[in-house]
Amino acid sequence: MHKSTAVVNTAVLVSLDFGAPDYAESLEELRLLAESAGVRCVALVEGRRHRPDASLFAGSGKVDEIAAIVEQNDVPLVIFNHDLSPAQMRNLTARIKARVIDRTMLILDIFALRAQSHEGKVQVELAQLKYLSTRLVGMNTDMGQQKYAVGARGPGETQLELDRRKLDKRVVLLKERLDKLHRHRQVLRRSRTRSDVLSVSIVGYTNAGKSTLFNKLTHANAYVADQLFATLDTTARRVYIEGSGQVVLSDTVGFIRHLPHSLIAAFRSTLEETAQADLLLHVVDANSSERFDQIAEVNKVLLEIGAQHIPQILIFNKIDLQDLPAGVQRDDYARIARIYLSAKTGAGIDELRAALAEVCNTRTQWDIPETK
Repeated sequence: MHKSTAVVNTAVLVSLDFGAPDYAESLEELRLLAESAGVRCVALVEGRRHRPDASLFAGSGKVDEIAAIVEQNDVPLVIFNHDLSPAQMRNLTARIKARVIDRTMLILDIFALRAQSHEGKVQVELAQLKYLSTRLVGMNTDMGQQKYAVGARGPGETQLELDRRKLDKRVVLLKERLDKLHRHRQVLRRSRTRSDVLSVSIVGYTNAGKSTLFNKLTHANAYVADQLFATLDTTARRVYIEGSGQVVLSDTVGFIRHLPHSLIAAFRSTLEETAQADLLLHVVDANSSERFDQIAEVNKVLLEIGAQHIPQILIFNKIDLQDLPAGVQRDDYARIARIYLSAKTGAGIDELRAALAEVCNTRTQWDIPETK
């Protein structure tokens, strides 16, 4: 049983190496995810396996090691850097005598923290309900009351366990709400199309500086923080570009390795803003050693939402941290391919605005149809 004095702000992180080439990067992201959720890591338990254990995911000896650390440090939470099956989660919880969550539940919890708009909150709750519906039986009966617990924000599990029919009805209701919001978004999008306003969507890996760039271009005050998923809700603003008129600029949720499919599905209506854009500004952290892998991960998600054919300009941000000069690179067709800038200092922003004007005035070269 849990000790009543325990407070869920500490956790043991568990990550097993199955030979994946991005293991080190995935582990570092787990640390950042936990930090973004307000969790302090007490210990990190690692191990190597050829395949997951069917019952406990980790081997029996490794689970005993985790349980000993939990008992010794009175840690109420264990976070696995993997997706666990319902049976594995139940078995681990019983064996370790602490709350056990997986990577997906951790990300869902961060999304529940970050959602500000009505649509964002509906999308997060829908993803949570779908995720929890397969994991309710056999879980600790007191978990639904731990509103402060990481992995327990949103619908309480005990309440849901009492009547699954209420869960199903709630899912139907949330889907109906999302459909209405989706139709409203389509109306706004058609209005922009009729007025021939260029639609530009800012995409990129989480924490690459998308919101800082959005604020710099629009003079808005979108929330900015040095953490994963600081921005969750899509924000759109009209921006006047000298020499070409107005464009609509949208800031979107950041992507990450192994972004749960449930979240992509739940946020599909929001991500459609990206899929319907005329141009993508793909923001990259120029200071990250994993920047090219991160570019690939973003492009994977763009493929999944049907946005892979939209023209994009790579924006290498944070050049101030590398002491790099601002500048523009063009491809073999003389189109702008890369822009090096610092959204924080403003270096290179004029070049970006000039690039947007060039795209507006040469749409056919970018395969962007002009609306008559």
